[in-house]
Amino acid sequence: MLRNFQGIMVVIFSLWLGVHFPVFAQPAPAEFEVKTVATGLNFPWGMAFLPDGRLLVTERVGRLRIVSPEGDVSDPVQGVPAVYSEKQGGLLGVAIDPDFARNRTIYLSYAERQGRLAGTAVARAELAGLALKNLRVIFRQQPKTRGAQHFGSRLVFAPDGNLFVTLGDRAEYMREAQRIENHLGTLIRIRPDGTVPADNPFVNNPQAKPEIWSYGHRNIQGAARHPETGAIWIHEHGPRGGDEINIPKSGKNYGWPEASYGTHYWMAPIKDEHAEQGFEEPIYYWTPSIAPSGMAFYTGKLFPAWRGNLFVGALAGKQLVRLVTDGERIVQEEQLLKNYARIRDVEQGPDGALYLLTDEVNGKLIKLVPKASEAAPQSGG
Repeated sequence: MLRNFQGIMVVIFSLWLGVHFPVFAQPAPAEFEVKTVATGLNFPWGMAFLPDGRLLVTERVGRLRIVSPEGDVSDPVQGVPAVYSEKQGGLLGVAIDPDFARNRTIYLSYAERQGRLAGTAVARAELAGLALKNLRVIFRQQPKTRGAQHFGSRLVFAPDGNLFVTLGDRAEYMREAQRIENHLGTLIRIRPDGTVPADNPFVNNPQAKPEIWSYGHRNIQGAARHPETGAIWIHEHGPRGGDEINIPKSGKNYGWPEASYGTHYWMAPIKDEHAEQGFEEPIYYWTPSIAPSGMAFYTGKLFPAWRGNLFVGALAGKQLVRLVTDGERIVQEEQLLKNYARIRDVEQGPDGALYLLTDEVNGKLIKLVPKASEAAPQSGG
């Protein structure tokens, strides 16, 4: 667990004072095996399941693929917007419309070029076979900046139908994450057509970008909707340590770069006090960094011991992290697939299996299933 030494000292001191902490059991082991579903994906980044069980997969180089339940990978879908595919830039997040069965609409986030500058953008389009129709850009991060790092970007629909888009601070522009006059280092909330909900926190502030939901973030590469509360949970990369999990609240400031449990790359210290500076504390963090990417709550039936757990992929950690939650707290961590691969995304499939994308030139789509299980697909609910 994180902060082991501090935690032990707190417990010892508290026991001396007569304070008792709840004792949590160790993570319940679950026997699983890894099955390869598909290979040959070029740095796959995001995925979203279609109602018929097929899977949309983005490749960072700018291609969108459709993977069948049997693992067949389609030719590239035509009509994808041009992307800025440099370093961390490219085709990133993907989501399907809650009413996809009727409107066939999907959403893509990507790094968009403008001359020598770039920024995160979101487009929506109708999926027709292996082509996109009626594509329209519904959001552009402002301002566009130099550089090819820290674009975000995940897409998650809230229960009310609004779309959350995670963004990055664009690296060398980290100071802008403390300003609501731009989109850098923010989580934004828009309607599916790109317009701004009337109850966004800064909608009546003429100096602010009205799309902003929360700010003071570094580079958010994981987002998931809580299956019971409907709240959006995110994780973001820290610098040298200090990767965070947050449950962003409307209008709140999460501190970057004024507060972090990490250290700047040039070894300059950062205050780890959030609240005393008026910032929100993360509910959990990693030091040293695991470089988290991808995030999903598990609600399936294949792994009863995992129901309600939060799963996070790790790039630097080359593993899958299982987190046990208690309300808005994380109380246990288990490391799975240690040193297996850089895990870029995590999703639960309609069959109840846990699907992962590996971040590599010959990337794989794999799934975790119960060990020695050949059970037929079943509802993931």
